[in-house]
Amino acid sequence: MAALTIASKANQAITLPALLIAEYTKASDPNAKIDIQFEDVEFLQNAEKSGLNLKISGRSSVHQSTQFIRELMRSFTFWRGKNDDVVLEWTDRVDRLAPTEFKSVEGPLLELDSHLTLRSLIIGYTITPADLVFWGAIRGNKVAYAAVKKGAMLNVTRWFKYVEETNPWLASVVQSINAHAQERKAAKSKEGASYDIALPDTDKGVVTRFPPEPSGYLHIGHAKAACLNDYFAHEMYHGTLICRFDDTNPSKEKEEFQDAIVEDLALMGIKPDKTSYTSNYFQELYDYCVTMLKDGKAYADDTERETMQHERMHGIASKRRDSTVEENLARFEEMKKGNEEGVRWCIRAKMSVDNPNKAMRDPVIYRCNPQPHHRTGEKWKVYPTYDFACPIVDSMEGITHALRTIEYRDRNPQYNWMLDALNLRRVHIWDFARMNFIRTLLSKRKLSKFVESGVVWGWDDPRFPTIRGIRRRGMTIDALREFILKQGPSRNIVNLDWTLFWATNKKYIDPVAPRHTAITKENAVTAKVKGARVAPYTEDKPKHGKNPELGTKKVAYSTEILIDQEDAQSFAQDEEITLMNWGNAIVRSISHSLNPLHRSRVTSLELELHLQGDVKKTKQKVTWLATSGQELIPVELVDFDYLITKDKLEEDDNVDDFLNPETEFRTEALADGNVADLKDHDVIQFERKGYFRVDRAFKHGEKAVMFLIPTGKEGKGK
Repeated sequence: MAALTIASKANQAITLPALLIAEYTKASDPNAKIDIQFEDVEFLQNAEKSGLNLKISGRSSVHQSTQFIRELMRSFTFWRGKNDDVVLEWTDRVDRLAPTEFKSVEGPLLELDSHLTLRSLIIGYTITPADLVFWGAIRGNKVAYAAVKKGAMLNVTRWFKYVEETNPWLASVVQSINAHAQERKAAKSKEGASYDIALPDTDKGVVTRFPPEPSGYLHIGHAKAACLNDYFAHEMYHGTLICRFDDTNPSKEKEEFQDAIVEDLALMGIKPDKTSYTSNYFQELYDYCVTMLKDGKAYADDTERETMQHERMHGIASKRRDSTVEENLARFEEMKKGNEEGVRWCIRAKMSVDNPNKAMRDPVIYRCNPQPHHRTGEKWKVYPTYDFACPIVDSMEGITHALRTIEYRDRNPQYNWMLDALNLRRVHIWDFARMNFIRTLLSKRKLSKFVESGVVWGWDDPRFPTIRGIRRRGMTIDALREFILKQGPSRNIVNLDWTLFWATNKKYIDPVAPRHTAITKENAVTAKVKGARVAPYTEDKPKHGKNPELGTKKVAYSTEILIDQEDAQSFAQDEEITLMNWGNAIVRSISHSLNPLHRSRVTSLELELHLQGDVKKTKQKVTWLATSGQELIPVELVDFDYLITKDKLEEDDNVDDFLNPETEFRTEALADGNVADLKDHDVIQFERKGYFRVDRAFKHGEKAVMFLIPTGKEGKGK
C-alpha cells in the first residue's frame, strides 16, 4: 500500500510527473494500490519544503520526484525491464525542467530536442517512465509548455503531441490536478482577493503601521491602506498595528485633522495597538541627520527650488554638493534657529547625481520652517521630510513589514539607502495598488482646493471620496471594509467604478432598511377612490416585508389619495392597477390639463377599488399616500452627480476645465406620517424611489432632508 500526497499550490513541473507515474501504475497494475491526496499548501509539512510525499508501507517517506520514480520501480514489478538504468538516468534529469524562467529550461529542452531527432520516444519503442515524467514536467511548466506549443523545438513538439495523442488518459490527470487549483481559485473568488502574497519572515512576528499625515480627512485611498495594514497585522498574522501620525509639516497639519482620523479609524473598526507620532522622534531624527552630515552622506543646499528641480531632472550636481562637513553643520545650525539665513537652506542626502531612478538623486531630507507645530509648539524650526523620517522611525518602532501604495516603488531604494547609511535594521516592503475611482480626485491638495473655493460644503460633503463624505452619502462601514478587502493587496492599477462600490453597500442596507412612501410634490395627482371607507382609518403593516424584526408602521387609508404624476400618465382608461399595501383598483376616469403646453399632464383620477383582483396580473404597481388619516411629512430628496466630468484626469489636465457645473439635484416630496419618527443618519427605502439616508430629520416647521444612496444602477454617481 502506498500513499502519495501532493501540495496543490506547488510547482506542477515537479508534482505532475509524479502524479502521472502514480496514475499509470494504478491503471496498469491490478495489484498496485496508491492512495492519492491533495493538500491546499505550497509545501508539505515534514517534507523538506517539497510538494510531494510518497509513503510506502514499511519504508521511509520520499519527497523528491527522482526518488519517487526509483521507489515506485522498486515497489511495483510492472515497471521493471531491461532499460531500467537508462530510464533512471533520464528521470534523474527531469528536475532541470522545474525552473519558471525560460533561460533556465532552454538548455534541457534543446538537449531533449537533439536526442529526439530520429526517435519517436525517449527510450525504445514503448512508453517508459522517462516519457511520462518529461511530458508531465513540460506540461506543468508554463514557459516550457508555451515554447512547445509554438513549435520552437520541432522534435520535442512532435514527440509531445505523439505522447499526448496516444495516451488520452493524460488529459484527465492534468484536469484533475488543475481542478484543485480551480476549486481553490473559486473559493478565493467568493472571499475576494488573495492575501497569500508570501510576506517574508512572518514567523518572527508581524508589526505593520498606518502613517497618515494630519493635513486632511481620510479618503477611500487611505481607507485601503488602513484596512490592509489592519488585516495583515491582526487577522492574518495576529501581530501588531501601529497608527503613526506623520506630523512633519507644521504648515499643513492641524489637531482637527488628527482627531478626525482617529474617529474615522474607529468608525471603520480599526483599533491600532499603539498610536505614535513622528514628532515624538524629532530629537533622534535630528541626531541622525547630524550623523549623516558628519559622515559626508548629506550636505546643506540653498539652491533655488526651480533650479534644484532642473538639476535633479538633468543629472547636474549642486554647487553645494562638495561643501565641507564644517560648512554643512554650521548651515544646519542656522536652520535650527529658524532665522532669515536658516530658511534659505535645506539638507539633502548625498545619494547620487545621475542615478536613472530620479528618486535617488540627492533628495531633500530636512527643511527649515519657523511656523509653530501643533504638538511641539516652537521647540523646533527644522523638520524631516517623510522620505527621511519614515524608514528611520519604521526601524526604530520595530515595524517588520511596510505596506505602501505602488507610487512609492521608485522610492523603495531610497528607503533602504537611508537605513543602510545609518546602519539601522532593514524593513520588508510590500507595494500594493492604490484604489482609484473614475471621475474622482484623491489628491488632498486638490480636495483642499475644492473645500476652500466652495465647490463643496466641506470635507464631509457627500460628493467627496472622504470616509466622512461616503458615510454621509449612505455607505455602511461593513460594506466599506468588504469592498476594500476584496480588492486585496494586488499591484494591478485599475480605475474602479463606483457602481461596484455601491452595489456592495446595497447588500447590507436592503435587509434592514424600513420601507416608506414618498410622492413627488410637483404636479402630484389627486385620485378619488370609489369603494373606500368614508372615514379615514389606519392599519399596522410591516416596515419590511422580509424582516419582521423591524416592527410595524401605520398605513393610512382614505377616499382621496396622492399619486406621482409619472405614474398617473402611464395609466390607461379602465386599466386595472395595484395600489401597493392596499390592493387592486380600476382606473375609471383620467382628467388632463387644459393648457395646450401641458396636455399630457394628468390633473385628477377616479379609481374604483377591486380588492378581489389578482395583484400578480397587473402591470402597474404604484405607491400612493392618503391625504387624510395622517400628517404628510415634507421631505427634500437630494441626489448628486460626480464633481468632475472626465473618467481619468491626466497630469497636464486643468481640474477647473473638467468641473461638473451641476452636481446637486433636489426634489420636494411628501412622505407618510411615520417619517416624522426618523432620526438623523437613519437609512430607509422610499419604495420605487430608492434608498435614502436621513441627513436632517423632520422637525415641525422644518422639512426632512434625505440623500439618495446609490445602488450601482443609477445614472448619477459619487
